[in-house]
Amino acid sequence: MTEPTTAAYPPVTVVIATRDRPGLLERAVRAVLDQDYPGPVECVVVYDHTDLRELDVDVPAGRTLRYVHNTHRRGLPGGRNTGFDTATADLIAFCDDDDHWLPAKLRRQVELLAQRPDAAAASCGIRLEGPGIAKERQLDRAEVGLPDFVEDRIMEVHSSTILIRRTTWEAIGPVDEELPGGYGEDYEWLLRIAGHGPVVIVPEVLVVVDWHGGSFFFGRWATIVEATRYLLDKHPELAGSRTGLARLHGQIAFALASGRRRGEAVRELGRVIRLNPREKRVLVTVPVVLGLLSGERVLQLAQRRGRGV
Repeated sequence: MTEPTTAAYPPVTVVIATRDRPGLLERAVRAVLDQDYPGPVECVVVYDHTDLRELDVDVPAGRTLRYVHNTHRRGLPGGRNTGFDTATADLIAFCDDDDHWLPAKLRRQVELLAQRPDAAAASCGIRLEGPGIAKERQLDRAEVGLPDFVEDRIMEVHSSTILIRRTTWEAIGPVDEELPGGYGEDYEWLLRIAGHGPVVIVPEVLVVVDWHGGSFFFGRWATIVEATRYLLDKHPELAGSRTGLARLHGQIAFALASGRRRGEAVRELGRVIRLNPREKRVLVTVPVVLGLLSGERVLQLAQRRGRGV
């Protein structure tokens, strides 16, 4: 079997959008620069309306590190879009500033994409690490398509795992900066990616996701309701799966209950039960409607088990 040549490893641009988290950001950047990938790697750190800070990290041969300001709307979608605007490579990857990659991540994904010219993007397995949790999440399939994402969010296809072709980006458009609060921007983008072509999966765990039990959206219940309804309006294909539709309306019901909009939450729960009485969000929303638990407490308990709501 012939070993791949260096020419088989084209340049890759990696975008890390950040509001600057010292220590975590350096870890993420070092993991990108230290990839065992034989080809050139460009790392673009996008500072989101905060002061630009040069990092104290070594830049090995074959690697470049650039810093830019977010020139789009404030928030993660604008930061990622700015990163793409400045990317020089035809393969673009993304990493959240609190996550980090294992050394073989880029090499394994680029090799897989080379074997699958029909694929729109590549993902891989993840490991959740945080206080009291160390859990691996791997898919048991070689690819996922639009019907899969309509049915389920598929947590394993995390934003920090995505490697996308420039041609895919140009075909589907940028990350949606109109989403209320930027909530669910990664899922909305994945729906469009999967509508263009399959997302192929490297089965190994190659990304470590910082699972710290908190979220930027804790307590922002009205934003979650608005953003999820926006998503449903933008993507009519979501109505094609009763299971998937129940999941999204379950998220709305939970957020309404957590925001003490209990009458609306009960009406939304009725819709969820009609769609799919087995939807798990019914069970977690009822205690919140009854005032037995807060939404924040339910989320904390779920995240300790490596799950979301």
